[in-house]
Amino acid sequence: MISFFDLFKIGIGPSSSHTVGPMVATRHFMNDLAKTISSKQRLSKVSVTLFGSLASTGIGHGTDKAVQLGLMGLEPRTLDLMTIEPLLLQIRQTQQLNFAHFGLLEFSPEHNIVFESSLLDVGHPNALHCIAYDQDSMMILSDTYYSIGGGFIHKKGETSPQGRAVPCHHFKSAKELLALCQQQTLTIAQLMFENELAWHARETIETEIQVIWQEMQSVVQRGLTTPGILPGGLNLIRRAPLLYQRLIGAQDQPLDFLTTMDWVNAWALAVNEENAAGSRVVTAPTNGAAGIVPSVMMFASRAFKNFDATAVQTFLLTATAFGYLFKRNASISGAEVGCQGEVGSACAMAAAGLAAVMGGSPYQIENAAEIATEHNLGLTCDPVAGLVQVPCIERNAIAAVKAINAARMALLGDGQHFISFDKVVATVRDTGADMQSKYKETSQGGLAVNGVEC
Repeated sequence: MISFFDLFKIGIGPSSSHTVGPMVATRHFMNDLAKTISSKQRLSKVSVTLFGSLASTGIGHGTDKAVQLGLMGLEPRTLDLMTIEPLLLQIRQTQQLNFAHFGLLEFSPEHNIVFESSLLDVGHPNALHCIAYDQDSMMILSDTYYSIGGGFIHKKGETSPQGRAVPCHHFKSAKELLALCQQQTLTIAQLMFENELAWHARETIETEIQVIWQEMQSVVQRGLTTPGILPGGLNLIRRAPLLYQRLIGAQDQPLDFLTTMDWVNAWALAVNEENAAGSRVVTAPTNGAAGIVPSVMMFASRAFKNFDATAVQTFLLTATAFGYLFKRNASISGAEVGCQGEVGSACAMAAAGLAAVMGGSPYQIENAAEIATEHNLGLTCDPVAGLVQVPCIERNAIAAVKAINAARMALLGDGQHFISFDKVVATVRDTGADMQSKYKETSQGGLAVNGVEC
């Protein structure tokens, strides 16, 4: 099982699998290298080869930049965003990189980072291979990493991480989760909190949940107040600030249904425009779908007077349960199952969290997650120009409204429904397996091809 701390992480845009994952992987490689190298060896060269989707859309997703930052030992959560471009410029100009643990060595981004899109590593569609050489050009260390979505990485040949305590409520499906809630007379959020106590202190859990929520709100506010054109070459104008100015200019008007929907759209657009600009965002559970959970939480904070710290905790812990099940039984990686895995999982998490704070029973909450997932089935990941912009930014706004509707529909019923969350997640997995690779974050089909004139 995975923790709230795993699914919700503070990182940088534009992609959790193509930016955050590679940065974490190369940093991990440098740490392992420092432990492996002998006193008689001297590091002289490090090369990184990107495969599959990382190679196909890596430039647009900033993978090459992330690799260099990771080799320097920098972390997504603590990285000073203002230093990124100066550091990368210095590397290009000097052809040297300040490697973690080893200092300045020769490094050419054009030659030491290889984009091998023609060779898809059989282990995972997001793979990177790191090799370190000594002064005699002999290999010191060679490792392959898989960026499996949401900033998670897995090193080839490693078994599942050991050492994490077993939580008191272990479940592998929504069916088992609902049974546990009934047996223990617990809400989903209460059950998840008790599980978190196996890994973290109570104060740490409560503090981190509020930190994540505060960061989400900060991202929204930055996105609403930062005008301009997004980087990457599509010359897209940020729409969130324009919509925000229109909305605050009409604050004296009644808050009708359409205006409420406009606010949800603005919040979601704000987050994903920040993500597209490479700013700091919260993976929830990925960067490409980072706007859905925050915008639905913003809606809840405006719609319900009692959306306090306890409600925030209820929302996010409930969302964690369904994010975990989605990742465990299908995937949250666009390169594995298409955008149904990214937007679909975030939509399910947001719907479940909202249903929980609206007083839904565990069965109604599971129904909300199921509705949200079912109506994202088959969603492809085909970003134009390999950028996390078209259709990604708009898609978050659409899914946020969909999540609110899913929660509302579920609460109008008694929790009984025809298709279970487990079955629809299994369908995500099967649909993803059947989906052609050109629709799975390679920008080789769909809108990425038909929208090139943009």
